[in-house]
Amino acid sequence: MSNNSLVQNALNWRYAVKKFDAHRKISAADWTTLKESLRLSPSSYGLQPWKFIVVENNDLRKQLKEVSWNQSQVTDCSHYVVLTYREKVDAEFIQTNMAKIAQVRGVNLDELKGFEKAITGDLIHGPRAKVIETWAQRQVYIAMGFLLETAALLGIDSTPMEGLDPAAYDTLLGLNNSGWKTVAAVALGYRHAEDPFQNNKKVRFDEAEIFEVK
Repeated sequence: MSNNSLVQNALNWRYAVKKFDAHRKISAADWTTLKESLRLSPSSYGLQPWKFIVVENNDLRKQLKEVSWNQSQVTDCSHYVVLTYREKVDAEFIQTNMAKIAQVRGVNLDELKGFEKAITGDLIHGPRAKVIETWAQRQVYIAMGFLLETAALLGIDSTPMEGLDPAAYDTLLGLNNSGWKTVAAVALGYRHAEDPFQNNKKVRFDEAEIFEVK
């Protein structure tokens, strides 16, 4: 099978699972790859304004289910990841990123002053500062997309979830006044044999309806 066919088959195979098999668990090796898909996701300026909370505690999952429209995916999936975004992008956060770049790439911080100034001018002093939370949330959704596609390529099912109460999640996860806020979650695992949604045909607009060439 060609690489193109492999990817296309995986994308057609995946769907938002409604019922997980609670007895099937993701292997340690696959989980490592899934985590790497989040860690290696791109973000604007490479700032990575996100934190991913892996909820393993069963009692906590039950509480989260109650504020997630009682969706069974929260408790039945193998791994449950809550996606949070950085509420405030300030000079200290940008400087931390510059220090990380200098460390990893072996360059002097002075060489990054121009880059730092451009970011600061955009996100702190520019018009985008007024919508910085929206900007941060968008970055998190890029990471979500990487996670969903990686899971599909590994033959692992997933459910992206916005059907939840972010404020209630923040309280249950101890995020209040932490600088981080919940935006969405992803349930990962394996579809239950009795999930009827797996047999539904995928409904998407035709190529001609969504692509335009200028």
